[in-house]
Amino acid sequence: ASMCTAGVENGGDHYTPTMELLSAGIPVLGEKPISNNLDCAREMVALAKAKNLRYGINLNHRFTPAALRAKEWVTTGRLGEINLINMTMWINNPNETSPWFHIRALHPHSLDVMRYFAGEVERVQAFFKRGPRADGPDGRRVCWSNVMVNLMFKNGIIGSLRGSYDSGPGYGLETLEVVGSEARFVLEDACEHLHFYSRMNRLSEHYDYLGGMMSFGETFGSRIGRWVEQNAAKAEPEEIDASGEDALKVQSVIEAVIRSWETGQVVTL
Repeated sequence: ASMCTAGVENGGDHYTPTMELLSAGIPVLGEKPISNNLDCAREMVALAKAKNLRYGINLNHRFTPAALRAKEWVTTGRLGEINLINMTMWINNPNETSPWFHIRALHPHSLDVMRYFAGEVERVQAFFKRGPRADGPDGRRVCWSNVMVNLMFKNGIIGSLRGSYDSGPGYGLETLEVVGSEARFVLEDACEHLHFYSRMNRLSEHYDYLGGMMSFGETFGSRIGRWVEQNAAKAEPEEIDASGEDALKVQSVIEAVIRSWETGQVVTL
């Protein structure tokens, strides 16, 4: 079953239908975020594991030919040892239903992409800013609509996330940069432009629309297609790409980001 619900922060209504489907023995592909409540997210993942069911989440941004090519560069060592990862993801979204709507609803995507290339997050430090809004309280938005996050990964990679709901089409959707000891790559707008740069010379490679994928909108089909493919192949639940467990780990990072801002501290996961 593929299930798309919303609710508070786009994640509040996922729990009940997911638990009903899993309880009935039906594999589930759910919308992101897995939940805006970590306890609910843990229960869904635990039930899927207990029943040995495939459980995936629509973390679609990395299901692109360009991301696969870049991942191959990383895993084959073409970039050398990875030192840095930087991610920007921003859109124009005026939603004011929750102070944390931006970080909880948008950045499962960005943090999933960062985990895909850099592994598990160990520590975070976050800063937020509410954008201007003429009719808002004190002239500003209710939502913490801009964020900067410093991240340290368990393998020693360091990185940063820059996000905003006060952006627009003129800024592009997203940019990923991964920097290694031998080379770096830059991936623009999920699937559109991939650039490789050698460290010690002027060698560079530039790829546009790899695999014929022309725009971000096509990632929904590629993500769902991969889910169908893995189910048809009877993949083991732990083999599912962008699994419920992956989404739970991402949401745990998001909650640590919120705690960092609220406490003014670096938070260890």
